[in-house]
Amino acid sequence: MQPILDAIQAGAAGDDLANLAIPESYRAAFVRRDEAAMFEGLESSDKDPRKSLHVDEVPTPELAPDEAYVAVMASAINFNTVWTSIFEPLPTFGFLDRLGKESAWGARHALDHHVVGSDGAGVVLRVGSAVRNWKPGDRVTIHCNHVDDQDPTAHDDSMLATNQRIWGFETNFGGLADLAVVKANQLMPKPRHLSWEEAACNALTNSTSYRMLVSHNAAAMKQGDVVLIWGASGGLGGYAVQYVLNGGGTPVGVVSSESKVELLKELGCEAVIDRKAAGYKFWSDDHTQDEKEWRRLGKDVRALVGRDPDIVFEHPGRQTMGASVFVAARGGTVVTCAATSGYMIEYDNRHLWMKLKRLISSHFANYREAWEANRLVSEGRIQPILSAVHPLTEVGEAASAVHRNVHEGKIGVLCLAPEEGQGIDDPAFREQVGEDRITLFRRSGA
Repeated sequence: MQPILDAIQAGAAGDDLANLAIPESYRAAFVRRDEAAMFEGLESSDKDPRKSLHVDEVPTPELAPDEAYVAVMASAINFNTVWTSIFEPLPTFGFLDRLGKESAWGARHALDHHVVGSDGAGVVLRVGSAVRNWKPGDRVTIHCNHVDDQDPTAHDDSMLATNQRIWGFETNFGGLADLAVVKANQLMPKPRHLSWEEAACNALTNSTSYRMLVSHNAAAMKQGDVVLIWGASGGLGGYAVQYVLNGGGTPVGVVSSESKVELLKELGCEAVIDRKAAGYKFWSDDHTQDEKEWRRLGKDVRALVGRDPDIVFEHPGRQTMGASVFVAARGGTVVTCAATSGYMIEYDNRHLWMKLKRLISSHFANYREAWEANRLVSEGRIQPILSAVHPLTEVGEAASAVHRNVHEGKIGVLCLAPEEGQGIDDPAFREQVGEDRITLFRRSGA
């Protein structure tokens, strides 16, 4: 990949990039099929991504007509990479094998190694014969919705497609690598004022938050809505706070330390609850939730903003769902996209049905939603929440930090980019947006 990197660094034209040879192999982070049982018998917290994630050369797959090769300058860590690396809730090779049975092109994915990563920013090197809107030299970010547009279920809302997958989690050839293979309808323009690593950290979690709050496919937030946001300084919550503020709502952020309280206030969120200081114990034991604690949370929210939340932005799952359903306002909405604390949830259904609340599921975003979320980043209305950056050789350490929840925002990973701060194409607009706003999560030491 070195000649390709040299050409990109030198500002080579698209035609020149297209004339460079695609290497027969490339450097990537991957897990191995023959190690899928390596953590059997261990508690989830004892499973170590540093032991399962390998960085080495892998063979370059053939390019399908609707795909592009992208030289990945930077990527980022998401929870799905952690799940793949600890083989929970099940090894992802089953996903690859099912994709492999769908078509000849799908068969490329069913390998004994799984290249992971569901974020990326880089430069298009080649496009397949059916690609129309992209060409070599285009600087792009990559969203992770992988669908077959020949399937009728992929239309109207592609997240409802029967074969919808997440790239780099349920497919191979993901973004934590020097080269990625993506469908053309995963590509979006790179925000010109951001560095490679700042651009790479947004697509998955920013698009997810956009769909959950802004899109008519989920909560469809209105001006004046109060939104309770769990993990408000995290990879999802940091974007959610910005969408609520931009949309004329009132965010109530829930975090776990005083430093995170201060970070949210600098972000513009005035109503913040430090759950560690409050000491909520929603579960009195493994089988029993404590409604008195739900009531205490509701009282604390009302003390901050004067009323119950119209929307609860839910992703912890088991630990918080009972409280979320309870504290939502009469007629309010709980929107959920994950279950990082456990997916077997419990709540008191009386508080849902008798107070006419809604529980809505949301999963990533369709192309239109991801494009709109990326546009808002490109216009400087939504800021990246990049808090740390590792080289690809330290991908295991980066994934471990997410697994242990010792990070805030997003952790970026440099792939082909040799150092941070490269790839900024519009420094004047960056200055207009404001360096302090763009780098808030880095400066906070989060």
